[in-house]
Amino acid sequence: MIPAIFGLSGLTLSDDERAFFRDADPAGYILFGRNVADRAQVRALTGELRAIHGRDRLFVCIDQEGGRVARMKPPVWPPYPPGEAFDRLWDIAPATAIEAARLNAQALGLDLAEVGVSVDCHPSLDVRQPGAHDVIGDRALGAEPMRVAALGRAILDGFARAGIAGCIKHIPGHGRAMADSHKELPTVTASAEELELDLTPFRRLAHAAIGMTAHVRYTVWDDQNPGTLSPFVVQEIIRNRIGFAGLLLTDDLDMQALDGTVPERAERAIAAGCDIVLNCWAKMDDMAGIAQAVPTMREDSAARLDAALALTGAPTDPRIHADLIAARDALLAQRAA
Repeated sequence: MIPAIFGLSGLTLSDDERAFFRDADPAGYILFGRNVADRAQVRALTGELRAIHGRDRLFVCIDQEGGRVARMKPPVWPPYPPGEAFDRLWDIAPATAIEAARLNAQALGLDLAEVGVSVDCHPSLDVRQPGAHDVIGDRALGAEPMRVAALGRAILDGFARAGIAGCIKHIPGHGRAMADSHKELPTVTASAEELELDLTPFRRLAHAAIGMTAHVRYTVWDDQNPGTLSPFVVQEIIRNRIGFAGLLLTDDLDMQALDGTVPERAERAIAAGCDIVLNCWAKMDDMAGIAQAVPTMREDSAARLDAALALTGAPTDPRIHADLIAARDALLAQRAA
């Protein structure tokens, strides 16, 4: 098995993809809007991926946060609110906001489990900062670290009840970035003391099974490399100071925050200490290059992958989905009361 998660080009696998995935044996896959039409189609697609590898428990992930980040959309799937909705409810009733976030995540997770998705790349634990780029914006769960941590914990709990795993992101924090890392490398010049605020939610949820790095350069820790490619950030900040011991994924290697070829980025990320590289855009040359550039998955990484997947596959009764949505909506309605 190679330590990579690959994207797919369309609604079905091409012959080239099928053959390549069988030979390369990646750790998992990520779905985007181009891979999603309806429930039957997504179930068939994820079923074929499992059949290729003969693994019932397969890492199949998606970015399904709610709000503007949703790959599975209406009218087939219901809309879900962004993180900001729960942050605003917290201002009125913190316990109610926590319960609403849990109910929302459980309902969303049931949607994913029904079609064979095992991991949601959510929650974002980035602490929102005034004046920062809105690439995080209303996706954030708040500007106060303990609030972000509490709502993030509720989301992970809701996912677990639905039989899927969450992925905390973007470690060690994207909330201060003044640029969109999809388009350029953000540089954060905050002091180590200031960055303690950003680390707090990740410390509180360091037990999470899966996490994702940030393509952000933090000059106080490493003035040359973004966090994803920095041995110091991965080993000292994420593993040691935060205490995160779970499966560590990179953010998408295609993002313009990173330099070099995609296979070179993959090689550097694994060398920095990331467990798995994420390559989203199904470009066969890049995927083949990654397969050649990275080593076989390390034993510790494989153990973390197994531990994460062990949390998936035992959902609550999907028939309660409508009840979960109704209960969530009743709680969120308190904002306008």
